[in-house]
Amino acid sequence: MAKYLVIVESPAKVKTIKKFLGPNYEVMASMGHVRDLPKSQIGVSPENDFDPKYITIRGKGDLIASLRKEAKKAEKIYLATDPDREGEAISWHLLFALKLEDKKVYRITFNEITKNAVKESLKHPREIDMGLVDAQQARRVLDRMVGYGISPVLWAKVKRLF
Repeated sequence: MAKYLVIVESPAKVKTIKKFLGPNYEVMASMGHVRDLPKSQIGVSPENDFDPKYITIRGKGDLIASLRKEAKKAEKIYLATDPDREGEAISWHLLFALKLEDKKVYRITFNEITKNAVKESLKHPREIDMGLVDAQQARRVLDRMVGYGISPVLWAKVKRLF
């Protein structure tokens, strides 16, 4: 049984990273985002400090259940999503979607899929960078608010062209 769980974004990375880390590590993919704002509504509360209301992305329930099951067995969990604000936000969403608040969870990043880069990242785990998460959330909330506001106007104008 694996002692450690490493979660990456892409399933293409799983096999290679597993080979680098060996039998004490289980490596799984989140397949990108697991939570998002609902498609059918704005999902942001301007009256409540622009608090976003996240939901599980449709079709991700089985994946989340599988990740959660492995996480329960692991001593430590390493969130190895991409090293950008989007990856940071995915790690943050995984923390909540997998109910990892009471587990030993670490954020690791690497810029290349090589044995040295992956092994080195495990030597320097850190917490989730909430500055990057907040930056991604701000962008997402602005996209949603502006998009929902301007979309009907834009479609009314474009419709006339066709």
